[in-house]
Amino acid sequence: MINITIRYYAQLRDERGCAEETLACASGTAAGLYDDLQREHGFSLDRQNLKVAIDDEFCDWSMELREGHRVVFIPPVAGGT
Repeated sequence: MINITIRYYAQLRDERGCAEETLACASGTAAGLYDDLQREHGFSLDRQNLKVAIDDEFCDWSMELREGHRVVFIPPVAGGT
């Protein structure tokens, strides 16, 4: 198990009920982590519709997670005029 911090934005923040949490994680990759969280919390967005960043860098879903990583799941956004 490793400890990571997860930051949620927009729809995911609303569905999770918090903006950030630190948790012990057994998932080896960002993809595995999101899949576990989606099952546990019922997130409505599929992984294909999200971007992921680890330690402030966009990355591939297959990136291996390590102790202390900061993970952000970024949902699609709309806006502008």
